[in-house]
Amino acid sequence: MENNEKLAHNRHTLAHLLAQAVKGKYENAQLTLGPAVDNGFYYDIDFGTEKVSDEDLAGLQKSMVKNLSSWTEFTHKEVSKDEALVAFKGNVYKEELINEIADRGEKITLYTCGGFTDLCRGGHAENPAKEIPGDSFKLDRVAGAYWRGDEKNKMLTRIYGLAFETKEKLDAYILQQEEAKKRDHRKIGKELGLFIFSDLVGPGLPLWTPKGTIIRELLNDYVWELRKVRGYQKVTIPHITKKELYEKSGHWAKYSDDLFKIETREKHTLVMKPMNCPHHTQIFDSEPRSYRDMPQRYAETTMVYRDEQSGELSGLSRVISITQDDAHVFCRENQVEEEVMAVWDIIDTFYKTFGFELQVRFSRHDPKTPEKYLGGEELWAKAEGALKNLMEKKGVTWIDGLGEAAFYGPKIDFISRDSIGRVLQVATVQLDFNQPKNFDLTCTNEKGEKEQIVMIHCAVMGSIERFMSTLIEHLAGDFPLWLCPTQVAVIPVKDIHEDAGYEMEKVLKNSGIRTAVFPSNDSLGKRIHKAKALRAPYVIVLGDKEKESGMLTIEKRDGSKIQMTLRDLTALLETEIKNRS
Repeated sequence: MENNEKLAHNRHTLAHLLAQAVKGKYENAQLTLGPAVDNGFYYDIDFGTEKVSDEDLAGLQKSMVKNLSSWTEFTHKEVSKDEALVAFKGNVYKEELINEIADRGEKITLYTCGGFTDLCRGGHAENPAKEIPGDSFKLDRVAGAYWRGDEKNKMLTRIYGLAFETKEKLDAYILQQEEAKKRDHRKIGKELGLFIFSDLVGPGLPLWTPKGTIIRELLNDYVWELRKVRGYQKVTIPHITKKELYEKSGHWAKYSDDLFKIETREKHTLVMKPMNCPHHTQIFDSEPRSYRDMPQRYAETTMVYRDEQSGELSGLSRVISITQDDAHVFCRENQVEEEVMAVWDIIDTFYKTFGFELQVRFSRHDPKTPEKYLGGEELWAKAEGALKNLMEKKGVTWIDGLGEAAFYGPKIDFISRDSIGRVLQVATVQLDFNQPKNFDLTCTNEKGEKEQIVMIHCAVMGSIERFMSTLIEHLAGDFPLWLCPTQVAVIPVKDIHEDAGYEMEKVLKNSGIRTAVFPSNDSLGKRIHKAKALRAPYVIVLGDKEKESGMLTIEKRDGSKIQMTLRDLTALLETEIKNRS
């Protein structure tokens, strides 16, 4: 068994161990579901009138460790629906699950270990007492969760646990999470004044301040700079459309519940666009295309809108209004390799600028679940074969992402780790044979015949909001000079130095350097602290000595100091900004 599968089985076992501890202390608690998750496990429980909080976790943890010694072997048996209902009589959640399993014609199995029995499909440690160290897991926190994730259902208590192979790995993860709290983009974003959320506007709808907008625009400009030299052209589309566009593309059948719908006065149904590719197909299809016109490369940074549930929203990382730096290439099959390689180069260049090392996941379809995808097996084989050949030519080792494809085509997903070791999916390149077929997108080839074309989808940042959350936490708010809203802070010692400070600001701003003067309306110490709190990369304290000699002492964000004239400083900053260093 692979280590990751073994760990998943251990984590699922611990969910059962938690359930036993809960029933030992709260006899009337009704157990529901307890799966393994990426960093451990959880169990959703209806405690009735009992109130369970984080303070109760230590006692449950102690019981889990004590009980673990008797968990030496799992046994299981297949039972009938009636037998299962008797075993869980009075537990309305288990009864619901049992009835659903029976209605699907699936086996109902009960698993027992250490004297505790639960409804389960399996996937456990064979001998938990030997395989799971008692110090390798920890109950983490209590949260609320609707039964089956549906806000119309009852709110349950979810107990989360962390679990790893060893105590050392558990401790390392806990340390990482403590560092993550310090770097939380919501906290740092507020401190730096980059974005806000308003109760009147609504959750999941961030509002960007002038400072935050500077960073967004600079990031977007950088992506466009990389695309422009590779022949992309900008296009613009509306934010709403007739639903028929998404019916034809295939999105409506799969995502209609996630769309914001608008009914006009004439009773037509329009939707807020959740993606841009169907609109871009119409620009391509607006005139006949010859093979000489191919490829067509469209780029657009625009918002899309998805009706996310409020419980799924999280700062900038999960929002309702999503700004995509989107692009679509319409090309011939024999142009796919060159075009994907060009996109790959853009992604490599962009992410290396911020210190991200990229890995590749080949996200392909699962032939066992054809209902999840558009198109037949032949098109999928052709698309996946093209991407596989390309990756082999590139000479990269990839992670197999069976079942991770987009519903219309396979993807090359780029995976990285941030500065504290968290795994992130960043950019993606998607190859689509299906939408061009649905929209009958063609070009005339050298023989004068109609030839089906192919689409390549790519958003380098994915969404600006999500990338900003990633970047803030990766850098802990210490943006490189070229991105900083305030690049230089000038602090006059006294009011008699303010004129010189504003003159310095003027010189720097004339060179495109974003500069802020902190006038002497507060103590010098407080103004220095304020400038550093804004993470200004360069801070200049301007007093008599500097004013008279013209030689500036400049403190860098890392605490080191340099001395130079304003002219030399300007040249230094211009070079650093140009090189995005």
